[in-house]
Amino acid sequence: MSDIEVNKIIDPTPASDGAGVKLKRSIGVEPNYFDPFLMLDEFGSENEDDYVAGFPAHPHRGIETVTYMLAGEFEHKDSTGGKGRMTAGDVQWMKTGSGIIHSEMPAMKEGRLHGFQLWINMPAKYKMSKPEYIYIDSKKISIHKDEDKLIKIIAGKFEKAEGLVKKHNVEPIYFDVELNENKFFKFKLPKTHNSLIYLIDGEIKIGDKQHKQAKNSTLILLTKGEELKVLATTKAKFLLISGKPIGEQIARGGPFVMNTKAEIQQAIEDYHSGTFVK
Repeated sequence: MSDIEVNKIIDPTPASDGAGVKLKRSIGVEPNYFDPFLMLDEFGSENEDDYVAGFPAHPHRGIETVTYMLAGEFEHKDSTGGKGRMTAGDVQWMKTGSGIIHSEMPAMKEGRLHGFQLWINMPAKYKMSKPEYIYIDSKKISIHKDEDKLIKIIAGKFEKAEGLVKKHNVEPIYFDVELNENKFFKFKLPKTHNSLIYLIDGEIKIGDKQHKQAKNSTLILLTKGEELKVLATTKAKFLLISGKPIGEQIARGGPFVMNTKAEIQQAIEDYHSGTFVK
């Protein structure tokens, strides 16, 4: 069985999006794309000036957006009629398909806001499919807990705990792992998948080979393999995200991700002509 090791450790780049929300962007800068993942942002601040303007109404086509809240509240509204208030631990998994216009605005004026947004590419055959909005309440997320660790399973399966997102084309794995000091997290990943760890807090050691220090808000790209072994050198919290590559040409234009430049131009024309939402 092949062991999984560290391929690259990347410090996120400070950025802003929406109406000026401050965030840390890892995928979407370097690397620009980690098939099937297009972007990974961490947003978090106790200063309301960093987030209060939120993400006013904007379009998407050809991608899935996965928002995971750790603290604070966001209110979502979209052109399909989907709406809801996200609180700590909730997940919003949106398949934008042929086109959706949505807004994500803080439902709070003060306090800590903290969460993640992941963009997943859609294969060409699904890019113009009907949009779908999946809301996962924190109380419905499966949890594995033992004396070493606590794992929240958003997608995939760990022992008897299984996520609610199933029969997905990239066979995603999305775990939130809290690991006690000097304890191990071990997991078998599909050797076909591209996998990453996003370290939120603490320090960890991955695999058996030496690698530079991984500490707090750090993206760690993993080698392909089967056996993942993570040691918490301090109490640690991290996301494990993994998916099967799509392997198609991509063209990007802001909130649109298609396969050709002509399709991006069509998305822009559809949006400005008022025919974007089917």
